[in-house]
Amino acid sequence: MREAVRAQLWPLPTLGVVLAVAAGVGLPRLDARIQQDIPPELRDYLFGGSADAARTVLQAIAGSLISVTALTFSLTVVTLQLASSQFSPRLLRTFTADRYVQTTLSLFLATFTYALTVLRTVRTGDDEQVMFVPQVSVTGAFFLTLASVLGLVLFLSHLSREIRVETMMRSVHSAADRTVHRLLPEDDSAAGHTGTPPEPPADALPLPAGRSGFLTAVDAKALLEAAVEADAVLLIDRLPGSSLIAGTPMGAAWPRTGEPFSPEARTRLLRRAAEAVSTGAERTEAQDIAFGLRQLTDIVAKALSPGINDPTTAVHALSHSSALLCELAHRDLGPRLLRDDHHLRVILQRPDLGDLLDLAVAQPLRYGAAEPAVLTRILMLLRELAWTSTPEQYSPIVATLARLRSTIEARDFPTAERTRLAELAQQVEQAMTGCWTYGRPH
Repeated sequence: MREAVRAQLWPLPTLGVVLAVAAGVGLPRLDARIQQDIPPELRDYLFGGSADAARTVLQAIAGSLISVTALTFSLTVVTLQLASSQFSPRLLRTFTADRYVQTTLSLFLATFTYALTVLRTVRTGDDEQVMFVPQVSVTGAFFLTLASVLGLVLFLSHLSREIRVETMMRSVHSAADRTVHRLLPEDDSAAGHTGTPPEPPADALPLPAGRSGFLTAVDAKALLEAAVEADAVLLIDRLPGSSLIAGTPMGAAWPRTGEPFSPEARTRLLRRAAEAVSTGAERTEAQDIAFGLRQLTDIVAKALSPGINDPTTAVHALSHSSALLCELAHRDLGPRLLRDDHHLRVILQRPDLGDLLDLAVAQPLRYGAAEPAVLTRILMLLRELAWTSTPEQYSPIVATLARLRSTIEARDFPTAERTRLAELAQQVEQAMTGCWTYGRPH
């Protein structure tokens, strides 16, 4: 729920409107109580016009702020369309979750709402009403307007920076890095949370998904409690971010002791397992380790499309993917095993290094097979990953290198480029032996 709210544009502006209404109601009442007690030296800094002047000021503020808000929202929508069409639809969360955009919209809407709310309290003395000008409240509207003008300037500067692809990739990289550090602590293996899981028996009970959508989160604690209660072993074999279809298996369960489940225990286990798995309309980084790599790979694929043809952006995105993979190589990947005091209870599938490397390289290799700059960066990615990995992790690197060499051999590159790519491939193999060759390949 926190991730869903964070990626929406409306919660923070809604809170700003509510606070503005409260301030627009409360400050005029405070004005009425303290108006006669305001020191003269302070009164000089407050609004000193008549009721008509106060209404004119508040009307001008309200009218201009709603126009500025419409402009800001229009620019945000244009930015979202640009990011979706030119880079990737999965980058939209980066903009809608931008606190700067949310805060700016909140400030504009709060100022507009506050000015309208205070406007209703201004009385001119007609119709047998006592004239009332809330000096403190009108002055507050003036300062909110100044803050809004400053916010508009800063917002335009922020927006011009955010629509640059380098900024987008850095934002994706930072979010993915936070997800890695949150979900994959470096001491995970010491805690006994990883290892080789057992294979489910042939008569294992399928666990159907309760709802269709993308798997966004798994409540590991709830699954562990359900497994202990039923004296069972539960396997969730779908990765976070994968698509679930209601009624189809997302895992399996089997009795730990071999005794079959009673009908009541079976029904309760199926229900609790379905409730422990959350789905959503889109992928999020809540528990999805691979989501950042997916976004970066989308940028690479879009940059290499014939309509855009921007290999430089693809190379830059591959650099971010390389940094993420090198960070992930230091973490304990693969299945997460949960135990009670003595027994294995829950198996949660997570991507291993081979899955993540294939995600980062397969599509760029396919779409950039004819571009030496892209192939060069992929070879450098393999070299960097080989240098930071352990010998147990070399298998996917070797397989990817073999596929890359086959792709190079199938292309009609000039001799100089073919030689340079071959030397880079050799440097990947040297990195796996602990040797780093300095200098550029000839």
